[in-house]
Amino acid sequence: MLCYLVREITRKIMNKIKKELKKFADPEKAKILQRFFKTGKGEYGEGDIFIGVTVPNIRKVTKKFVDTETQRIASLLKSKIHEERLCAVLMLVEKFQAGDMAERKQIYNIYLKNAKYINNWDLVDLSAPKIVGVYLLDHDRKILYKLAKSKNLWERRIAVLATFTFIREKQFDDALKISKMLLQDKHDLMHKAVGWMLREIGKRDMKVEEKFLKQYYRQMPRTMLRYAIEKFPEDLRQRYLKGGV
Repeated sequence: MLCYLVREITRKIMNKIKKELKKFADPEKAKILQRFFKTGKGEYGEGDIFIGVTVPNIRKVTKKFVDTETQRIASLLKSKIHEERLCAVLMLVEKFQAGDMAERKQIYNIYLKNAKYINNWDLVDLSAPKIVGVYLLDHDRKILYKLAKSKNLWERRIAVLATFTFIREKQFDDALKISKMLLQDKHDLMHKAVGWMLREIGKRDMKVEEKFLKQYYRQMPRTMLRYAIEKFPEDLRQRYLKGGV
């Protein structure tokens, strides 16, 4: 009986959240988003469903329901609708930032347990640094190396984006090690993610980034290199692109 009541309460809360999101739905925007996030057959977001809600409006709903219990938010992560999953992810971020150590650990564990539902780059990028990265600032980081070896594209991207938090603290080692592991990754989204993190290292210490690049830039996919050197002086950028460094 108790389990039934819990499920009913969860269902009602989830329905309220979904109803709020649908108020902002825009069918024409949904068509644009489904193309932008590559939801076609064989594409990285294959089968994802959009209802056309913008991120600012999703954040409005997030703020309204942020006091929802963490376990109930986790059930929303399993939704087939992209904006509902994004709302769940943003709610977890809000709760994590406001939570004590025990609640942060719970959210971190739930996040990784449900990583297969955090399955597009916006979901990862808006949450991995703020949950996984922040939690691992003070914990063992071996999990990132496991995720970096995953066959799942999004788990690999979580591993890379989590290091953004370390980079902001001028802790570059994990980002560089994981970047090395992913030099030969086959997916364009990983090329962009790794190049982005290398660029962020360079913003803080160009010597560190260049030391890495001089050793590995010839092995990098072109997209990864272009992202990594985007902020370099033009003459230096051209030398890297032409293989003359």
